Amino acid sequence: MRMNATILFPLCLSTLLAQDTGTAHKAAATALLNSNNSGAARLACPATIGPVSTANSPGGPGRAGGPPGGAAKGGGAAKGRGPAATPPKENWYAEGGQVFDNLYMLTTKVNSAWAVKTSQGIILIDTLFGYAAQDAIVDGLKKVGLDPADIKYIIVSHAHGDHDGAVKFLQDTYKPRIIMGPKDWELSAREADPPRHDIEATDGQKVTLGDTTVTIYITPGHTGGTLSVLVPVKDHGQPHLAMEWGGTALSGGTSKEMLESYISNAKRLKDISDGAGADVIIVNHTEYNDALNRFERTKARKAGEPNPWIVGKGEVEKYLTVVEECAKAWLAIGDGRP
Repeated sequence: MRMNATILFPLCLSTLLAQDTGTAHKAAATALLNSNNSGAARLACPATIGPVSTANSPGGPGRAGGPPGGAAKGGGAAKGRGPAATPPKENWYAEGGQVFDNLYMLTTKVNSAWAVKTSQGIILIDTLFGYAAQDAIVDGLKKVGLDPADIKYIIVSHAHGDHDGAVKFLQDTYKPRIIMGPKDWELSAREADPPRHDIEATDGQKVTLGDTTVTIYITPGHTGGTLSVLVPVKDHGQPHLAMEWGGTALSGGTSKEMLESYISNAKRLKDISDGAGADVIIVNHTEYNDALNRFERTKARKAGEPNPWIVGKGEVEKYLTVVEECAKAWLAIGDGRP
């Protein structure tokens, strides 16, 4: 009797998973790919499976969790602080704006920061490269009717220059409180002009400003102090919950310890997100969930149409499963199980 192909594929996948190999775990991730997570898989999964595997992004981050692009840590541009000279604006600028009643995407073509509007000011999540601070953060807030002087807290997902590059400028200019993972405060202290040490995040920390509480989880793996967040949002007054996985990219240079941490934290955040009812995915790299195109669909949304960012609890779980399986693929390869 000929077996139906739709039955055969799950059986083949089950066989692969039983092998606990890099091939099996990448297959598990690949089976879940869609526009909500395929970019994340490209940065987290091995591009090839074999004795020498490579990340899908050119160069990939270094072993110690350096910035995508392969730069080593140590200071200046080498640690991901950004190019020595500001690149032409047309190379990086992208228009951001409102995606929920109380959430705004402040973005470049590659990275996104998020402004959470509350009844008593703004909680900012990440700050982009320093060269984007004026156009994307300061002017971006003003364009949507918000005052950058109202930034009261900045939560930094991790201390790489494409996420914390404008922290010092914003700290000096507007005097917000800065929240970073303890290990990433150590990392940021190695910068040429580091921000002043402020609040060390704790796991499960509640950051309440006015009518809004953002919850922080310490999820090491991409860096030693990576922070992921749950953010309550509203769409035409209806409550939803957004999840951001704070650090995604992996490579053959990521240590076994960091991979194991990444895997356990992805599982943990998946359980937390599911229990809390998270049904929205936000990202700090635009390609992770096709954020720029998603934003264009948001702007074109007509009355009564669904918000493109509301993807459902199942898709949040799928996103975290994809990055978990990618990390398991790297771990298996490192243990000699391609």
